[in-house]
Amino acid sequence: MNRRGTTCLIALGSNLGDRLANVRAGARGLAEIDGVDIVEVSKLYETAPVGGPDDQGAYYNAAVRARTTLGAAELLAELHRIEASRERERVVRWGPRTLDLDLLLHGDLVSDDPALQVPHPRQHERRFVLVPVCDVAPELVHPHLGLTMAELLAAVPAESGDLWAIDDDWHATPDRADA
Repeated sequence: MNRRGTTCLIALGSNLGDRLANVRAGARGLAEIDGVDIVEVSKLYETAPVGGPDDQGAYYNAAVRARTTLGAAELLAELHRIEASRERERVVRWGPRTLDLDLLLHGDLVSDDPALQVPHPRQHERRFVLVPVCDVAPELVHPHLGLTMAELLAAVPAESGDLWAIDDDWHATPDRADA
């Protein structure tokens, strides 16, 4: 596997349909992108929904550490393509979704462009993002805040039942029905 390029972090999530199949499809889609090499994949977590409409179902969340030769905008376009392949619809902000792929970090790039916000603007506030990220990259430094992912996680209070690990090797096992 080629490890050259820029280190990036990508969050995966799903709370509609077959959540396990959706996040697996997301991980497979990432692995198939020309110019992206997956370095490490986090555990899979079930998490309570944060924000958005009431009565959303629980999410499956994970994170991927990868190296890429793609620019951030190119990579984001690929993430949107993969989401669309799982029938992702962007109707309600923070609403339920079949597949959500967020570009959290792309090297030390800082962009406030509404079409490309990197680092992800709320990742440092969300345990459902930071816990999986710390599985794969606790030492990576947030380029805007200057703190490691582990330091950011330590600053976010845990709430009872907000997330729990459900599978260490979810991406390597064959598709099965979502329990």
